[in-house]
Amino acid sequence: MTSEVTIYSTLLTDIKDRIQHSQYKAMRAVNAELIDMYWDIGSILHKQQKQQGWGAAIIPRLAKDIVNELPEVKGFSERNLKRMLRFYREYTESMHSEKVPQAVAQLPWGHNTLLIERIKDLGERFWYAEQAISQGWSRSVLLNMIESNAFARQGSSVTNFKERLPIAQSELVQQTLKDPYLFDFLTLSEPFKERELETGLLKHLESFLLELGEGFSFVGRQYPVEVSNQEYYIDLLFYHLKLRSFVVIELKRGDFKPEHAGKMNFYCSVVDEQLKHESDQPTIGLILCQTKDRILAEYSLRGIDTPIGVSNYELTRALPETLKSSLPSIEEIEIELSSDLTG
Repeated sequence: MTSEVTIYSTLLTDIKDRIQHSQYKAMRAVNAELIDMYWDIGSILHKQQKQQGWGAAIIPRLAKDIVNELPEVKGFSERNLKRMLRFYREYTESMHSEKVPQAVAQLPWGHNTLLIERIKDLGERFWYAEQAISQGWSRSVLLNMIESNAFARQGSSVTNFKERLPIAQSELVQQTLKDPYLFDFLTLSEPFKERELETGLLKHLESFLLELGEGFSFVGRQYPVEVSNQEYYIDLLFYHLKLRSFVVIELKRGDFKPEHAGKMNFYCSVVDEQLKHESDQPTIGLILCQTKDRILAEYSLRGIDTPIGVSNYELTRALPETLKSSLPSIEEIEIELSSDLTG
């Protein structure tokens, strides 16, 4: 009886997987056709405007006539037609190609319009597009990554990866890490303890994993390891599926200190000895602190065989300089309040 239940359960799982796989392929095919169609419409509009000398006024008329003649068809508003025209022009004028760039062809239309509106530089735009595809980012996640400037934060940690890892592995690991990490989904305020930060990150594990990036799988918090009959506890232990290695994360409140590197070297050595499998790559250490002196961090990592990175973390996202300059100072607010009271 048990074997029949097991066989049926396997059968059901196999069929569900097949259905979901087909649905996914169908969705991708529909999206690819939609993107091609929008590209072609943008191309037609562009060429007709150039040949006939038509201005922007033709688009509102087109939008109205399409609604009248094809009332069941959605997505051809004046705004969207303008987006199609811009979509075509953005890439043909800069890349001199009549084909939809591969980096954006697989993305939903909402992702593409967001990238065009928010990111001017093509290299940066393609990076976000590729990340959205490989990591399955929704439009809201993509927007969050753009607003948190994920592109600029990639690969800027202080590390010894080049000296301690093969070139291909070193570049991949370096690109995986960020600096700084943004934990603005937390509600901590100064002063706080490292344990409070650790607890907060795990309460928001989904947001934390999203900020860490693709491939991180959570193993444990305050993970116990034993050496010479003494127990030690690793703040956070992860396994990275793409890097094929354990990742030890130590959270430090305040400045980076040289002794942090020594402690991380110890933890990584223990994980390599006790947890690492033969097929795994060397364990990677990531020290997250509030501030670091790059020169001090670089000196601290010299002579250590373990691959270690040092990054900052921020609990609140820094305001852009343009916004900062437009905000009133405390003194200005006090003057304004006092004038209201006296008036």
